Amino acid sequence: MPLLGQASGGWTESSSALRILNLGCANSVGVLTDDAFTQTNPPIVTGATTITAQVDQTLTGVLSGSVAFARGDVGGGSNFIGGPAAVGTGDVRILGVFINNANGNAFENTPGVASGKCPYVSGMGTFGNTLFEDKVLTAANAGNALTAYTTGQALYASRNGYLTNAIAADFTNNTTDQTWEQGDLDSAATTPRAMPTLLGVVKMPPDAVQGDLVYDQRI
Repeated sequence: MPLLGQASGGWTESSSALRILNLGCANSVGVLTDDAFTQTNPPIVTGATTITAQVDQTLTGVLSGSVAFARGDVGGGSNFIGGPAAVGTGDVRILGVFINNANGNAFENTPGVASGKCPYVSGMGTFGNTLFEDKVLTAANAGNALTAYTTGQALYASRNGYLTNAIAADFTNNTTDQTWEQGDLDSAATTPRAMPTLLGVVKMPPDAVQGDLVYDQRI
């Protein structure tokens, strides 16, 4: 692990994808939607060639390291949080990143199931995350490897609610094909007309030595 300092190895053996390096706000305000416990992973774009190698497809429910959304689209709509709804669904907004799996893990307590809550990080902070997109999700280049993550890149929520870098060259004239929110570009694929919510800025890209995508959070 090329970050300064030492570690016992506990973080490499953790069942959580999100590693907290500098905590902004651990937020537990909000009740999980029903589909926060039942969604498949990935939840929206499920084509075999587009599924990131970073996700455990055997797990259901929102995952550690995935994006937390305000879900005003569910019945009542007040104070519900969960994973992504379909692109274009009203009253759904990005809040932060989940710390734990909603359904817990084998041989562990399951506080999320018991309480209906799953804490997420909001309000800045610095994190390592092993759950992120590594492929283009839709359009002509679907299934191709994403342009490699690099220091200083912006991070957004993908259609599946995972971190993505959404580089215009990977897509056909727009980043709407990759990001959960609109990110249309002009016909020359150079000037954004409406950018998606900025989730963070890359500090260290994942590589063969360390698998974390290390970033400063911006939401």
